Amino acid sequence: MKKNLGPFSFYREALAIALPVMLQQLIMSMVSLIDNFMVAGLGDISMAAVNVANQINFIFMVILNVICQAGGIYMTQFRGAGDEAGMRHAYRFKMIFALLFAALYFALCWLIPDKMLAMMTMGNAAQEEIISAGTGYLKLISFTLGPMAVSAAIGTSFREIARPMVPLFISAAATLVNTVGNWILIYGNLGAPRLEVSGAAIATVIARVFELAVFLLYLRKARAPFFVNFGKILKVHKQLVREILSRSGMIFLSEASWVSSETIMTALYNGRGGAEVVAGMAAGWTIANIFFLLFGGIWTTTAVIIGGSLGAGKLDEARIQARWIKSGSIAAGIIVAVLGAAASALLIPLVFSNLSAGARQISLGLVLVILVYLPLWALLNSQFAISRSGGDAAMGMYTDLSVNTLLFVPGAFILALGTSLHPVIMFAILKLTDIVKIFIARHFLNKERWVKNLTRSIGLNLKTPG
Repeated sequence: MKKNLGPFSFYREALAIALPVMLQQLIMSMVSLIDNFMVAGLGDISMAAVNVANQINFIFMVILNVICQAGGIYMTQFRGAGDEAGMRHAYRFKMIFALLFAALYFALCWLIPDKMLAMMTMGNAAQEEIISAGTGYLKLISFTLGPMAVSAAIGTSFREIARPMVPLFISAAATLVNTVGNWILIYGNLGAPRLEVSGAAIATVIARVFELAVFLLYLRKARAPFFVNFGKILKVHKQLVREILSRSGMIFLSEASWVSSETIMTALYNGRGGAEVVAGMAAGWTIANIFFLLFGGIWTTTAVIIGGSLGAGKLDEARIQARWIKSGSIAAGIIVAVLGAAASALLIPLVFSNLSAGARQISLGLVLVILVYLPLWALLNSQFAISRSGGDAAMGMYTDLSVNTLLFVPGAFILALGTSLHPVIMFAILKLTDIVKIFIARHFLNKERWVKNLTRSIGLNLKTPG
């Protein structure tokens, strides 16, 4: 790794992009942590209900990320080429398809909320109580889907043009609104009614609407190069949409494979025990999400730096930068893992003191396993990010589909049905399959199908008023 490390000046530039993204995610993770701290005070059932509902909404977040990431591939390359019309078309794609998907998911949350919650709690001793508490929360929280779709399209676009401070400040303000709203509505402070789980959902809706309003006001005032009046949002270049959809389809298959395998694993380990298992694993993931902020920094930095170099036609420079990013990602993963191990031992007893001792023990075990894997996952994320920055979405699709279908999911069922292993041990064993992913990803990266200037290869004349 040492011979592939880049100069300090490169990592300083990378950190200037990554740190605001990571700080934004840290703030959001801390708010999630505060949410869980407040809800945990209501007991294991309430904690389990909210987190199972959030696991379902995680699927929405992943697919929304696919849409924004697919458009972002072109946003960064058009920025590198200095093509503002192309950037506007990439933004239109994000906005249209994000809103369409939000509308579909909203309908599911209202039509079959109980079935979605039941799918995630099969075999759990407290399933009926969790579904009862979670159904109303899931319906209420569904009102955040539309605002989140628009905010994601705008926020990711600002990151991709190397202005990550904009979504950082806006999201920080929104998370403050969310935290105060939780404090008021969950427990009925300042004379407000005590709404408990429903209060947590309402506070989140208020925060998301606030975030959307600020994004829209700033976007109009700042006149970013991708800015498009909402009345012209449908005037997107159809051939570019086809190009993005062809790549987003592969990204979707990759992410869908990952999400479905994680969902199956979650449903299987949720069936081992009662509410303490669901609450403990959910609490562990809440802590782990603080450390996963590293991945957001890796993805955004890779997209901006390598995507910009490819769009500018600097292919050799992009090859060198890719090596530097992979090595830097491993080093960053090791640093975050070491710091995280010390932090989690303090955070879990403090933040989740209201959970049962069994739930806290499960939470700490899960976090420690995740931290062991963190450097490996940092490398894997950098490999996927490099590939997609050049439009090679096939690498991720083949890697995820093959390993998840042939190894991960069968392994999950074998361990769940054939053994009595603890959920944390199940998770630790199953994640060994990610080592196979790294070698497959390395094979595809070495073929250099990602070394491509998409602004030229798609053959579109987008330098027209947009």
